[in-house]
Amino acid sequence: MTASEKVPRNNDLLYGLNDRPHLTATVFAALQHVLASFVGIITPTLIMGGALGLQSEIPYLISMALFVSGLGTFVQAKRFGPVGSGLLCLQGTSFSFISVILSAGFMVKARGGGTDEILSTIFGVCFFAAFIEVVLSQFIGKLRMLITPVVTGTIITLMGLSLIKVAMTDIAGGFGAPDLGAASHVFLAALVIGTIVVLNRVDVPFLRLGAIVIGLTLGYVVAWLMGTVDFASMPEVPLVSVPVPFKYGFNFDWVAFVPVAVIFLVSPLEAAGDLTANSMISRQPVKGPLYIRRIKSGLLADGLNSAMAAVFNSMPMVTFAQNNGVIQLTGVASRYVAFFIAGLLVLLGLFPMIGAVLQLMPKPVLGGAELVMFGTVAVAGIKILAEAGLHRRNMLIVAISLGMGLGIAAVPEVLRELPQALRNIFESPITVGALCAIVLNIFLPEEFIELEEDDFDPEASILQVMENPDLPAKAEPASAAAVAQLNR
Repeated sequence: MTASEKVPRNNDLLYGLNDRPHLTATVFAALQHVLASFVGIITPTLIMGGALGLQSEIPYLISMALFVSGLGTFVQAKRFGPVGSGLLCLQGTSFSFISVILSAGFMVKARGGGTDEILSTIFGVCFFAAFIEVVLSQFIGKLRMLITPVVTGTIITLMGLSLIKVAMTDIAGGFGAPDLGAASHVFLAALVIGTIVVLNRVDVPFLRLGAIVIGLTLGYVVAWLMGTVDFASMPEVPLVSVPVPFKYGFNFDWVAFVPVAVIFLVSPLEAAGDLTANSMISRQPVKGPLYIRRIKSGLLADGLNSAMAAVFNSMPMVTFAQNNGVIQLTGVASRYVAFFIAGLLVLLGLFPMIGAVLQLMPKPVLGGAELVMFGTVAVAGIKILAEAGLHRRNMLIVAISLGMGLGIAAVPEVLRELPQALRNIFESPITVGALCAIVLNIFLPEEFIELEEDDFDPEASILQVMENPDLPAKAEPASAAAVAQLNR
């Protein structure tokens, strides 16, 4: 290994990347990863299906989300030629796409489209958009020059904020509920939120890691005791779900494509940060040719896995960040554990009864967890913006972009005079906010901000040196997006 391929020192690993743990350790670590990611994998599908009124298809869609997560995890860890990072990276359904997918679904629904047309459009659009990440995976360095931290932070913040309404509607009982805002609904949501908060204050890592799972389970049980869960209404489902490529057909719509494509511009940057963090935790190089090759291969797998997800009727996938915490918790970074994780997820995905049970979860229970998760997305964006530096130029970019995105979401009538095709595209707050941020970032000149002595931030300086120790003391700041991702 060359001097440029420095491996971070970490004495906490019991099993390195290419070690083969004994069966007990492998199974235990694999179960930890599945538990940590299970809610993250299925929740976007629950939200999408519930919001678009696709209840009859939710069990199958949840099964496919688990199935493709297993396949994607195997591809990422096994590495097939140039595809796959070779790391213990779990692939799961991405929250980043919820808002734009809901926009596409509501657009099709508004023009009279049924279940098959809604899903065929969503998956058709996602299939083609995934190849944007496939291409960009080979040019990640150049992409960072266009999609800077201020752009990324703005988009991520906007994604989180635009979904808060979905969470609050579910907390109140769900769209169209006859008892919207009932005290019992608010109680269940408060119970879930309170459980998540309390468990995040305990000193037991396992409880903190499983806070959302435990909160949802407790809320579900209490709702059942209150009589709001009726298992007699569980839909009849087959014993085994058979994966059928493009089960609902294949359709494409340019208006729905543009917002999804915008998110695929940003997701490679997030995934690159997660892969970097995973490399550090696994004692792998975070500089040099091997690192660059691993990042490109990992992003290529992300894009191809998202295309595969669309083929098998699931939402786009991304490398999950929370599983980096599981590696630290268990001390097991072996990529062979990923093969067991993949097998467990595929196995779970073959039984639609799991999705049928989860479909009965009351909206307020799900809404409580959604509020925490969507709020966390928004805060993650704010964190990136803070580390990018909210000086005059960046504040102007953020202010205009957030104002336009949230403003159009609140008052869509402002687009009334636009042609219908453009109106459909710009009704997405993510599209408008992202385009504003990118254009302003290009045309507003960079300002040289010389910090006063009182403004010196020792933590930021340490992070800068950690990211690039070869920089001189007064070099330009390192990429704040990468730093933010490494700290996730």
